[in-house]
Amino acid sequence: MSIEQVVIVGSGPAGLTAAIYAARAALQPLVFEGHSAGGLIPGGQLMFTTEVENFPGFPEGILGPKMMKAFRDQAARFGTRLITEDVESLDLRRRPFTIKSYEHTVQAHAVILATGARANWLNLENEQRLAKGGGGVSACAVCDGALPLYRNQDLVVVGGGDSAVEEGSFLTKFARKVYVVHRRDQLRASKAMQERFFRLAREGKMEPIWDSVVVDVHGEQAITGVRLRNVKTQQERNFPCRGLFLAIGHTPNTELVNGQVELNDKGYVRLARPPSTYTSVEGVFAAGDVADHVYRQAVTAAGTGCMAALDAERWLAALGIE
Repeated sequence: MSIEQVVIVGSGPAGLTAAIYAARAALQPLVFEGHSAGGLIPGGQLMFTTEVENFPGFPEGILGPKMMKAFRDQAARFGTRLITEDVESLDLRRRPFTIKSYEHTVQAHAVILATGARANWLNLENEQRLAKGGGGVSACAVCDGALPLYRNQDLVVVGGGDSAVEEGSFLTKFARKVYVVHRRDQLRASKAMQERFFRLAREGKMEPIWDSVVVDVHGEQAITGVRLRNVKTQQERNFPCRGLFLAIGHTPNTELVNGQVELNDKGYVRLARPPSTYTSVEGVFAAGDVADHVYRQAVTAAGTGCMAALDAERWLAALGIE
């Protein structure tokens, strides 16, 4: 069995940027771009995004799937090989590392983890339908909040932690008013974030809806409202809005490396030598959202993909592997 110089697991902005840089460095990268397991589809989370307006170089915006096709085409142009399968097991206990999918087993001197993180959803049928169709349901206010359909509208954010307050406060720049739906009667956010929330509430820009959960989403082509249930009284009511943002956390796709690579307390890959992309295992590098619970943006993922490829190239060169 031949040994690959570098195998990249994942094909979002981080994985494909790593592939572009690795291919141009003559490392002949092999990418397992995924198929469906755990949300790992070819192209990553941007395949669920309609309009991308905050990635540099696209002044008129670009559709998420179209942008990821361009990433993929560019990687392939420089000789990247892509396998459209999910990695079923990854053995990092000894080098060369072993990567297995349904039909392929390969070994590699270096591995770049770019498996990303998936947003947590309510898993309501209409929520998913409108999210995938660009109908005003999103799990990233920073990504989508500035789009025209949300401007001067009443918007709903679900969550009660720092992310919910941060996403909600960002949306106040564009919305008429932001309503934060939380299943408890007080926020879980840090003191500083709570102070920000209540300041914005006093200014009339945000308002809490306590003790409530979203049980349905209304609208055909675009959201027109949500159905709320009070968790204490069990009473339900319809609440009109033109946007729904989920801020109930993300789950990093680290199942493949759990127990092999050191993770932080949130389950993300811990980088051993920040700001480099080295992990706790020599020869294994991490890029994108799988190691980033703070920014989670396409442009930052692409940046760390570049870093991981450069780190891997230098590490391989230091070992005399070319």
